[in-house]
This record gives sequence, C-alpha cells and structure tokens, in this order.
Amino acid sequence: METNKTHTTYTTPQAFTGARDESFRDTIATVDGDGKRRFIFPKKPKGKLYNLRTLASLVYLTIFFSLPFIRSGGHPLFLFNVVERKFILFGQIFWPQDFFIFAIGFLTFMVFVILFTVVFGRVFCGWACPQTVFMEMVFRKIEYWLDGDASAQKKLKELPWNAFKIRKRVTKMAVFYAISFIIGNWALAYVIGMENVVKMVHDGIGAHPVTFSTLIGFTTVFFFVFYWFREQACIVVCPYGRLQGVLLDRKSMVVAYDYTRGEPRGKLKKAGTLDTGDCIDCAACVRVCPTGIDIRNGTQLECINCTACIDACNDIMTKINRDLGLIRIDSEENIARGNKKLFTGRTRAYSALLVLLLGVLVTLLVTRRDVDATILRTAGQIFQTQADGRLSNMYSIKLANKTRRDIPITLKVENLPGEIGLIGTNVVALKEAYFQTPFFVKIPRSAIHARKTPIVIGVYEGDKRIRKVETTFFGPGY
Repeated sequence: METNKTHTTYTTPQAFTGARDESFRDTIATVDGDGKRRFIFPKKPKGKLYNLRTLASLVYLTIFFSLPFIRSGGHPLFLFNVVERKFILFGQIFWPQDFFIFAIGFLTFMVFVILFTVVFGRVFCGWACPQTVFMEMVFRKIEYWLDGDASAQKKLKELPWNAFKIRKRVTKMAVFYAISFIIGNWALAYVIGMENVVKMVHDGIGAHPVTFSTLIGFTTVFFFVFYWFREQACIVVCPYGRLQGVLLDRKSMVVAYDYTRGEPRGKLKKAGTLDTGDCIDCAACVRVCPTGIDIRNGTQLECINCTACIDACNDIMTKINRDLGLIRIDSEENIARGNKKLFTGRTRAYSALLVLLLGVLVTLLVTRRDVDATILRTAGQIFQTQADGRLSNMYSIKLANKTRRDIPITLKVENLPGEIGLIGTNVVALKEAYFQTPFFVKIPRSAIHARKTPIVIGVYEGDKRIRKVETTFFGPGY
C-alpha cells in the first residue's frame, strides 16, 4: 500500500536534461510498501551547524530546567496554572480578567509564526521546537551512546531476541523512561510551581495519588513519543508542516539543494574529476536526515530544516575539493535566478501587522491594572429613604487583586455630594484573591433630579485613585 504525500517542490525545467524520477511523491520514508512503519536510523551528524545546534540546545535546556527555580517576589517567574486559572509571566500575575491580553498575545504569536515561516521556512522546527531539541539533542545522543551509530542500530534491530539484545533494549527503555519522568516533573513545575513539586515528593505518593497518576501518564506519553513515535510527531501530528504548502513560496529561505550546480549527478572519477554536476550521488544527505527524506527532491513537508544534510554535504564537498553550499539555506528564486531580494510585499505586510500587534500588546501590558473593580447595583431593589431624608441605593463591589500584597480600599462618590456606607468591616482586597462585599450609596434628595442618575465611584488605595467606576443611582421619578 502506498501512502500519498504532499510536497512543496519548485523545479526549473531547464535545470535537468532528462526525465526525473517522481515516485518519491507517492510514498513517505517512514512507511514501507505494505503500509507498515519503517524506522529511521539517521547517521550521527557532525559539522559546524550541528555544533551550533548543540550549543543552542544547551542554552535552551539550561533555560528550561532553570526557570522553575527562579522566583520574583517569592513567586515563580513563569507559571501556567490552568486548573486555578492563574498565570505568571515575567513575574506578573494574570487572571481570567486578563484573557484579552492572552488573546492579543496569541494572535501576535501566530502572525510571527506566519511571517517567520514565509521568510525563513521551518528553522524553528529544527532549532527551537521542544520536540526536536529533546529528540535530537537529548534522546538521540543517548541512543548513539548506548546503541552506537546508524549501522550498529540496524544490526541490533535485525538480531534475534537474545540476552544481549534484551539487555540493550531494557537499558535504553529504562534510561528513556527515567529522562521522560524528569521532563514530566519539570513540566509539572511550570503548572504548580517547583516548591509544590518538591513538597509532593516529600509527602509521598499516598498523599497525592491523583497528581502522581497524572505525572505517570504524561511520563508515559513522553516516553512513547521519544522512544517509538519520534519523527512521526513532526510528519503526522504537527500541523505546522502542513502549513508549508500555504506559507512558503519561491522567495522563502529554506534548506535547499542547488540543482543548477549539482545536476546532472555523476560519480567521482579516480582522477578526482567530474564530467557532470557537483553532486556525486553519495546519499550522505539522506543518511543523516532524521525524517529520511532526500532533500535533492525539493522542499518537502517532512523537512524540519535541521541542517544536518548541509553539514553532511559540505563534508563531502571538502573531500572532493568542491565549493561548499551545494545544499544550503537559500530560496528557490535565489538558486534559479541569483536574486538576493528577501523582503517581498507580503513579508512587509506581515511585518507591519506584527509591529502593530506588538504595539497593542505592549500598551495592554503597560496599562494593565493591578486591581480590577466591578460595581453593580443590587438587582430587584429600589431606592430607600433614610431618617435624615437622604436617598440610598445598595450596590455590590467585586475586587480582583492581582498583586502579592493586601490592599485596603476606600470608596468615594466622585460627581455628587454623597456618602458610602459599608456593611461590615473595612474593604481589604487580599493578595492574589477575589473580594466581594455590599455597600450603600447615600445622596441628598436635592441632588437627584431623574429616575436614573449617573454616578461615579472612585476606588482608592489611600489617597491614590486606582479605579473609576460609572454606574447609576435610582431615585423617585419627577
């Protein structure tokens, strides 16, 4: 059974003199002719770009494992507590009332992804995606250490089940599951905080069975993805690769094979000469690809721009005394025409929209209030006449304190000669909590001239007004 496969492939007819084999379009490297999974055993990459990826991954992993320990004002620097609907970004607490900020932030991120993909292809996938970083820079490196390079892994797979193979498999599974468990704990720390994770460890499994069961579930999912599912997460599950056909064009910068220089392919002669293009059809670029594709067929949805093929090809070009860059990060238009123009009209439009959204997001963050106040007149109640002749209405105030300190609140009528009458104790908005209490607004009858009179109530912290709320005051009809 053949599996249909979508490609974004640009080809200049003049670049090739003969008919091309297009059969690669009908299959994917990870599925055989019977529709069964074909496991990929990529050769261990080496080269300048791989070293840069390793360095970038070390920075990435250092940040990932360090952030839960960094605290600001006694709280985590980042927290994504979905259960309690509490989020902390760069030490700032965000509550459900700030959802619109997240909406703008998410929209900004999506536009950034589109813009970045249009210009630079899937560089994010190969260099910064958590799936790729953990798979290629953690689990794959450990696999090379435990099982050897690609040839040794293939031999191990073909071996019958004996004591040696069982020992190898059990060791790798144990190591992979242990690392997945560590990743699961750190992921949990981003939800509930590292101090709570440590506390749960001290309390033991019996004290937190639900949390522990959830942790084991996520650990098993991580283990399954990195031990067995692997590149299928990028090919089958991740929608980002599917977006290539919509977002990429001839001007997009991607990992590309220079067919104008490499074709037609030929074998290197003993004298070191080539009568054909620079590509000697060594398939070094295919052997190191973690998704098993041949980049010489053009841009494909499986390509994550990891640049392993660039290092492999450059190594071969060095050995045969040819210029580097037969495979490089470039655009189809640059390869075909030598055009170095990067920014197109569409890119400029995306950039302008991104700058606008970033401006809106920064404005929302800067003007974000520490205390949200909602004042509603009590439904179903009309005005009351006090003993001194003044009219009163009953209201309810709901406060959301987003700070890490208790805030004493004072209420004042701003636009009319009125008085606030509290029911019970003083109003104190507790830190990181909601507070709600009823109160009366008393206004002289002489100041009320309509059935509904607009009033403005100021919410003060000491002498500082932190909110101004507009509502209505009910009085007798005139």
